[in-house]
Amino acid sequence: MQFFLDTANVDEIRTMVSTGLVDGVTTNPSLIAQSGRDLVQTIKEICALTNGPVSAEVTATDVKGMVAEGEYLRDIADNVCVKVPLTWEGLEATHRLSEQGHPVNVTLCFSANQALLAAKAGAVYISPFIGRLDDTGANGMELIGEIRTIYDNYPELDTQILAASIRHVLHVKESAMMGADVATIPAKVLKALAQHPLTDKGLAAFMADWKSTGQSILS
Repeated sequence: MQFFLDTANVDEIRTMVSTGLVDGVTTNPSLIAQSGRDLVQTIKEICALTNGPVSAEVTATDVKGMVAEGEYLRDIADNVCVKVPLTWEGLEATHRLSEQGHPVNVTLCFSANQALLAAKAGAVYISPFIGRLDDTGANGMELIGEIRTIYDNYPELDTQILAASIRHVLHVKESAMMGADVATIPAKVLKALAQHPLTDKGLAAFMADWKSTGQSILS
């Protein structure tokens, strides 16, 4: 499974990329707004920090506008992936951009039918929003499983499942078990994947035992 970092915070991305665990980055208009920075400059800086795909989202809602903005965003850097909403207009824009060779991440997916349409339109990634489905009382993980089943039934559909709206480590584990190709994760959740109380307890015991020997590995 690939891990994308879900943020527009350049400093945070720089720190996390240095771990070697980050395969790409996803942004959206809300994350750009939270950063308080210029969109183009922010995307340019993020793209310089990773060789992986960096999703940059259009803000137009009509086909012509989405295609124009997608082409503009793609000019920022070679690893920009155009992000479009899963609307009827977004599907047509996905088709047009894909026909031109531009990778597209179709976002705001909440049903398997939507995911099927996005794949047929040529999306490289489909982003089902797990956490937002959970908020409504539905089970977001069921959607990941449904999409995986559909895509596996039709090998010609090579769209990757990008699990999004991830809130906690259980979402990551279950997405991986369901066969999602990618999880886009806030930095705090990615860090939390490494945490376990028994690890901390075991390490404390090892360090105490080692200290009692009076030795140093490098001395």
